[in-house]
Amino acid sequence: MKRSLAVAFALLCAPAVAHAAERVVQFRSAEDPASPPDKAFCDAAPFHANVRLGASLYSYEVRHDGRVEQDEGRKIGTATACALLTNFLFPIGLQQNFMVRFDLPQGSFTAVGTCAFATNDVPLRGFVLAGCSLGMTAFPQGVVGGASASLSSFNPFKLPGFSTGSYWTLQYYDSAPADGRHGDSDHAMEWVDDETSDGDR
Repeated sequence: MKRSLAVAFALLCAPAVAHAAERVVQFRSAEDPASPPDKAFCDAAPFHANVRLGASLYSYEVRHDGRVEQDEGRKIGTATACALLTNFLFPIGLQQNFMVRFDLPQGSFTAVGTCAFATNDVPLRGFVLAGCSLGMTAFPQGVVGGASASLSSFNPFKLPGFSTGSYWTLQYYDSAPADGRHGDSDHAMEWVDDETSDGDR
């Protein structure tokens, strides 16, 4: 087990940058007619997108107890999102192809992956909550890669009082030297040997 992990780690790290600085950007997206989707971008998706979304991006404030302030926030950019929806019952757990481009002060980031439906009836039937996990495929010069994740609200049936939007986190790495404030994660997780775990049952 440990030898397999060591080999896998070596293969994964072979082409990597020796030191890279971590950057995290968080913002809210809201569907916005003033920021229409880019049709050409969605036509170039690696899947047949049957949904296009245009959104504005906003910064937001967090209270001392972790709750997000519900004010408008400051607009910081725009986005185009493209999705392939295959089941309009939105069954929980179903993953759907998704691609998005964020145009931010830091530059333009494109990410591709999937979104999975988490609920389809909270607080009303037909309102959908989903989570997206996307790998970056295009990014500004100097960035070496990263990922983006969201908690997304989707109002496909235009229920009154509800909107389509997301809270996004982008985590990416650039070629600047790491600042070292977070330290190494030698003890971040503990691997359990398969044979040992079977014997303990």
